[in-house]
Amino acid sequence: MTAFRFIHSSDLHLGRRFASLPDTPDGNLRGRLMEARHAAIGRLAAAARDHGAAHVLLAGDTFDSATPSAAVVRQALAAMGEAEGIHWWLLPGNHDNLREAEPLWDAIRRDAPANVHALTEAAPVECAPEATLLPCPVEWRSAGRDPTEPLAGMPSAPGALRLALAHGGVTDFTDSGASVPPDRDRSARLDYLALGDWHGRLEVGPRVHYPGSPEQDRFRHDRRGVCLAVTLAGPGAPPEVTEVETGSFLWARKSLRLTPGEDAAAALGALLPATGRRGILLTVEAGGRASLAEQAALRATARRAAPEFALFRLVTDALASHYEAADLDEIDRAGALRLAADRLRDEALDEALAPEQREIAAQALARLYAIVREGRT
Repeated sequence: MTAFRFIHSSDLHLGRRFASLPDTPDGNLRGRLMEARHAAIGRLAAAARDHGAAHVLLAGDTFDSATPSAAVVRQALAAMGEAEGIHWWLLPGNHDNLREAEPLWDAIRRDAPANVHALTEAAPVECAPEATLLPCPVEWRSAGRDPTEPLAGMPSAPGALRLALAHGGVTDFTDSGASVPPDRDRSARLDYLALGDWHGRLEVGPRVHYPGSPEQDRFRHDRRGVCLAVTLAGPGAPPEVTEVETGSFLWARKSLRLTPGEDAAAALGALLPATGRRGILLTVEAGGRASLAEQAALRATARRAAPEFALFRLVTDALASHYEAADLDEIDRAGALRLAADRLRDEALDEALAPEQREIAAQALARLYAIVREGRT
């Protein structure tokens, strides 16, 4: 039997608007992120060609909603149609489920080019003489049941590979009501179970994989998106699974722990990536303790670096203030400003006050220090 090769991907979420993100001053971040999701189609096609695969399996949530715009749908279908010699197999997920997105799937069946196939029925499909697809389309967004349950009873041609597609969480791995049993590949005699729903790369078992989204969309996984190039030598043979990087944006979260006396600006500078900043969305979470001068230098360094990134955020909620007499002297050595500074410092350190009140005082003192410093430069 000739080895069967395919690309496994999921969760493209085409049409996602990224409304929860603060847009950049030039106003084009959200547009760039939306375009990157569409461009992932071309990168998946390139991965298929590079690995000698004629099939791309999309395990749900190809579209971000049940009602994507006509432009999003038609442009996606056109891009897939342009990938000559590659067949695309689209499974309804929870975002683009069968019932809420019925008009969407009607439009795909009506308008899709010949190499794009909608897997809208839980019934075997022969995708090649040596391989049978066993799809488990999601009917409702919150079905509350195991979407892979029909697999055990699905037939396949004698001697054919059994490739299943499903969308949902594996039991005990997520808190979202997951119900896919981790041994479904064994109970349904599968050669490979292509899962979607989890946006990060995860191997549940040798035959059960999540590729994650090919273009990341959250500060959780700290790596660019990938797809999986899978080779099956024959029924029962272990899959050969290779990760192929497809993401153009990196969403990263880094921690910065500071101590009093440390050069906070230099510490932040050492943490930042030296290259590729335009394609990075970075959140730096600062913690520990720093003086007012160190905090001011930290924020100034962040402001200078921010325009070089797709998005840069410095979070200082966990950064406590270390108060030095020199900091307060820099605000004022006497007079009303010094009295205000001393009072804010005392409130920030007063454990009898509620944490919220202490935090307000600390932030006000840091702001007062920054205003005075800015006025003198």
